[in-house]
Amino acid sequence: MLNVERLRALHAVASHGSMQAAADALHVTVSAVSQQVAKLEREVGQPLVERHGRGVRLTEAARLLVDRAGEILALLERAEGELDQLGGEVTGVVRLGAFPTAARGLCPGLVVELAGRHPDLDVRVVEAEPVDSVPMLTRGDLDIVVLQDWYNAPLVLPEVLERLPLFDDVVELALPTGHPMADHAPVRLDDLADERWVSWPGGSICGDWLTHTMRTLGHEPTIVHTAAEHATQLALVAAGLGPAVMPHLGLDHVPAGVRLVPVEPTLTRHLFAAWRTDTARRSAIAAVATALSDLAAARRAETGDDASTPFSHALTTAGGW
Repeated sequence: MLNVERLRALHAVASHGSMQAAADALHVTVSAVSQQVAKLEREVGQPLVERHGRGVRLTEAARLLVDRAGEILALLERAEGELDQLGGEVTGVVRLGAFPTAARGLCPGLVVELAGRHPDLDVRVVEAEPVDSVPMLTRGDLDIVVLQDWYNAPLVLPEVLERLPLFDDVVELALPTGHPMADHAPVRLDDLADERWVSWPGGSICGDWLTHTMRTLGHEPTIVHTAAEHATQLALVAAGLGPAVMPHLGLDHVPAGVRLVPVEPTLTRHLFAAWRTDTARRSAIAAVATALSDLAAARRAETGDDASTPFSHALTTAGGW
């Protein structure tokens, strides 16, 4: 009979691309992963990995086993969730991924709230852009993630994930106070077509969105300065170096020399949570999702926006737990 832990090791090698990365993901040594794979090779009587440069390449037999291992591990994860639900207690570790502004503007309050509700639940925040956090969630490196997409650039998730709508985050323009449009409200993006922009680094979802949006309007944006942190972007704007797109979430302080101006039509990005379908019955996942939903409802009440899907309805339509 095939050993599950050996299948897990092979699956990790396939998912992460190397013995070292698999060992890091499983929190074991490279030697331990190598030994598990070698034992699995003896069990099946076929080679599973081949040396390829400095790494390894999976054989045809290994790829077959990896596909079946994924199904087996998913079933085990589902069974663990069902047993966990029967226990009634919320315990264990939850690895929560969030893009930078959500990690700053949402996660601290969320973790504190969860500590009060479930003292035995250990929530650990990992800051990561959606381009990284979605694969991490799919592989099992994260348990639940907070994601974003834009009104004109939806994020498509793998079928193995479920999503929970949270709230819409309004976006304004940060302009130097001496800018000709600083006293005009609202401002159209077309009005700033010739500006030298402050933006996020290329490859980030927000930085790519600005480029995509300006191009759809028929303009090629001139992005001169890039910074991942809002505070750095605002400092560049305050120095008169250009405008920036500024979401409200995670916006702690607007320095002197910067004016926030609304945009017409209104710019919004959508926040939502996601988790693997097979973990939906885990009480820990349910607890984090419920707390996220409550925080989102409070935010919608503050902003007067009650249009987002309620948590219970989202679970029902997505398969429930």
